[in-house]
Amino acid sequence: MKPIRKPFSTEPLFPFELVYKDTKSPERELPDHLHDRYEIVYVYEGKGTFLIDHKLYGMKAGDLFLIPGNSIHRAFPDSERPVTSTAVFFAPSFVAHDVVDEPYNSLRCFELARKRKSYLVELGDPLRSAAEDAIETMRAEMERRSTGYRHAVSLRLQLLLLEINRRMIESHANELRDSGVGPPWMKDVLDHIAARPADDLSLAALARRSAVTGAHFSRVFKQLTGMNVTDYVNAKRIALAKEQLLVSDDNVGSIAERCGFESLPHFHRIFKKITHTTPGAYKRNRA
Repeated sequence: MKPIRKPFSTEPLFPFELVYKDTKSPERELPDHLHDRYEIVYVYEGKGTFLIDHKLYGMKAGDLFLIPGNSIHRAFPDSERPVTSTAVFFAPSFVAHDVVDEPYNSLRCFELARKRKSYLVELGDPLRSAAEDAIETMRAEMERRSTGYRHAVSLRLQLLLLEINRRMIESHANELRDSGVGPPWMKDVLDHIAARPADDLSLAALARRSAVTGAHFSRVFKQLTGMNVTDYVNAKRIALAKEQLLVSDDNVGSIAERCGFESLPHFHRIFKKITHTTPGAYKRNRA
């Protein structure tokens, strides 16, 4: 049976739609379908099966699915415990993002999902909370329609995609390290960054360790991990700091130093940039 094309009625200048906490029975689900919009599906409860690009996935609470535009998909909710989920639909233009000297693609996570043919994102607790918070914020903006709400929705969606991108790119880097893809020095560098976060992990230091030029190191590192060296090192250091904040009674300054940050203000700035909260608030909210 030929898949149907799902239409959208939203205005062209605001190519965004959010279907919030919808519980569908098997009878209400669309048959195989596709659409131009990119789609994020987050599952709150229930169970079922999701068909995306000819591959089946189990659906359960906490799952997040990325569906690139024009991908054939269909959900099969369980008749006794149907899935309750939120679906976010948007056009690529809605998350266009350009920062001088920092090439970045908000849709990178969708590209990786299509490349790997794996559309389910494994979420840890922090990212699961971030996804739910982002959905709640976008829903509230859509309901209030205060001045600048379209811009607010776009920014909040971009922040969620940034979190997902970082998770998937880091996971991709770990897969590269474990699989041996790339030159031998690449695995050594990734292992070194993970094991010695307090060392000098600048581009120059890592290039010297690998016995290659800085330009070559930077080019290969970005090609294989999807991130530049500074962003990758900061992401690894902050991931370690988040763990330390939850399991250690040491003060924030000691944790910052152990994770390789040159000063406490620098640690606070990078921590808030990546997690959107302060180290102290992060520790208190998860106590």
